[in-house]
Amino acid sequence: MKSAVRRVNYGLPPNPKQLQFFKSRVKHTAYGGAKAGGKSWAMRTKFMMLAMRYPGLRLLLLRRTLKELRENHIEPMCKVLWGVAKFNKSEMVFTFPNGSRIVCGYCDNEGDVSRYQGHEYDVIGFEEATLFTEQMHEDLELCLRSTRTDFIPRIYYTCNPGGVGHEWVKRLFIDRSFKETENPDEYLFIPAQVYDNYVIMDRQPDYVKMLENLPEDKKKALLYGDWDAYDGRFFTEFSRRTHVVKPFIIPEHWQKYRAFDYGLDMLACYWAAFDTLGNCYVYKELCEPNLIISRAAQKIIEHTTENDIICTFAPIDMWARNRATGKYQAEMFGDYGVPLTPVKNGREAGWQNVLDWMQPVPDGTGEMKPRLFIFENCKELIRCIPLLQHDDKNPNDVATQPHDITHAPDALRYLLDGRPRPAEIPAQKDEFDPIDFDEQVGNLFDYGL
Repeated sequence: MKSAVRRVNYGLPPNPKQLQFFKSRVKHTAYGGAKAGGKSWAMRTKFMMLAMRYPGLRLLLLRRTLKELRENHIEPMCKVLWGVAKFNKSEMVFTFPNGSRIVCGYCDNEGDVSRYQGHEYDVIGFEEATLFTEQMHEDLELCLRSTRTDFIPRIYYTCNPGGVGHEWVKRLFIDRSFKETENPDEYLFIPAQVYDNYVIMDRQPDYVKMLENLPEDKKKALLYGDWDAYDGRFFTEFSRRTHVVKPFIIPEHWQKYRAFDYGLDMLACYWAAFDTLGNCYVYKELCEPNLIISRAAQKIIEHTTENDIICTFAPIDMWARNRATGKYQAEMFGDYGVPLTPVKNGREAGWQNVLDWMQPVPDGTGEMKPRLFIFENCKELIRCIPLLQHDDKNPNDVATQPHDITHAPDALRYLLDGRPRPAEIPAQKDEFDPIDFDEQVGNLFDYGL
């Protein structure tokens, strides 16, 4: 007597947009763009079907946090695959009888990417791709390689507007603005809205009404999937065209300051000059990880070629005493040749201050310009400012995750919190040529005067 074979029940049939997602075989396929389009179900179902269709397939399914991974994928997949695939809880891997494996992973920060480097996968899935940084995406894409002849390696994405990865996802799938190394034929975007999800429409009409009643900017983004309407960025005022300038020689009389954010994970130090109108020009940066205080101070001194730095601003928490040494970090920096000046503004007031510096104001010539300018060689600061998001619980604060993009903007916040002074207008020198007044008077008589 043959043993019964369990038929996998994925749930209700897919809607037309989900079916299009299932059928796509291009290298990069993104699905979604709006809330409640059935993204998570489509992603995990696609992965389970691929694992059973192709023996020995290696799949990596990613969420940004472990909690999201468990709630959105591991628990639902355990129910669907009970008796079909074995789940290793410690390794978070589903193993199928045909040798296929679905590895469930997460990337709380960019350091977590190292867990997957060196591994090879036939399929990678970025669930809620806009929550991943561009660097995470680029590093993980290196793991997509295969020697199989019966399967083309590919990456699947689900996404909504907003999040730290808004810009790179939008560039690839919405704007379709490709680099020379990127093939446009390998990128497909399948837009989906809540109206495409017949399950939500039938069973949760109140949720649909909630989306329809959102403020206009959020409604455009979350209900209709408008990528230009709202992206969750904190500094929507920041523009490379407006705030980033080419380097120039700083006039000697301008006031110069330093400010930095320090931790073993990153030293982010910036040099800035202020002109006679009080405009700020951030002209040099030093960003380097894994530096103890003595080495960090040495690096700052090495990068300081000026001898007229007025002071170095740092956050007040650097004056908290170390239990082991009895010293505070600010004192240790001072011992190594970098005396510090504390800034005490709270986070909300500090970020509001940065916003004020970004706002256009009259520049004295009839034009409107911001008071903050960043030299284009300060690449880390320019990269991180547009990636900062509103904190989910406090819209007046910047989200602290992903932490790796907060160091450079924090240093800028400390710089502007220090209330640096504008430069004084240099005194005019007497540079008149000496004249012979007797001769000049004689000439006047000659002219009949």
